[in-house]
Amino acid sequence: MSKHTGPAGGENGEQTTHFGFRDVPESQKASMVREVFDTVASKYDLMNDLMSGGVHRLWKDTFINELKPRPGMKLLDVAGGTGDIAFRFLKKGGGSVTVCDINYEMLHVGRDRAADHGLLKNINWTVGDAQKLPLPDHSVDAYTIAFGIRNVTRITEALSEAYRVLRPGGKFQCLEFSKVVLPGFDKLYDAYSFKLLPEIGRLIAGNREAYQYLAESIRQFPDQETFASMIRDAGFERVKYRNLSGGIAAIHSGWRI
Repeated sequence: MSKHTGPAGGENGEQTTHFGFRDVPESQKASMVREVFDTVASKYDLMNDLMSGGVHRLWKDTFINELKPRPGMKLLDVAGGTGDIAFRFLKKGGGSVTVCDINYEMLHVGRDRAADHGLLKNINWTVGDAQKLPLPDHSVDAYTIAFGIRNVTRITEALSEAYRVLRPGGKFQCLEFSKVVLPGFDKLYDAYSFKLLPEIGRLIAGNREAYQYLAESIRQFPDQETFASMIRDAGFERVKYRNLSGGIAAIHSGWRI
């Protein structure tokens, strides 16, 4: 199992990247990820509850509390299709939010959920790529991405785009699965991820392969210190991270000064 933090060269000269534990041409990864989320969009939130025992809700609450939403704050939430972060932001007093996701099906679910929550104002939904955001420079006060950046083909480009769209004084914040730091817990977590999780995906979402990919993509993501260095390299300052649930997930943050 190789671990990639950057592209490698393929046999035909095209750059490759990882899709789970497989190496694939960079040009194909986005469509492969899109297909995964197309197939699970309608069951995505239910699966999050089942996979984490509801703990993902606590992680997201902590994430929003650290962001400190305030009236007038403009947020860009990337890869936030079903609205979990956007809804919390608005309910905690945030100003306005643009939800940007590469996957239309996930956004469709999010818009339906927004109607159910009665959140029809101060929220915009747009299809867009984290590596080429459809927003002007210095246009938002905060940038969030939760459980999405590990699916991006070129993480460095996504971080550069986050820096570009943030105003000076703006905050970058990322919630992502990370490296377990509790001794002995990593073996239990591996057994759950690679044996139980894909079976839950098969039974509930009808797609074992999608959740096999998700488990593999978590293992391919850089550890906490490596990712923090990538955020600094993108130009952010005061970069820090906070482990959640023994490192199963982590909140990384940084500021555009």
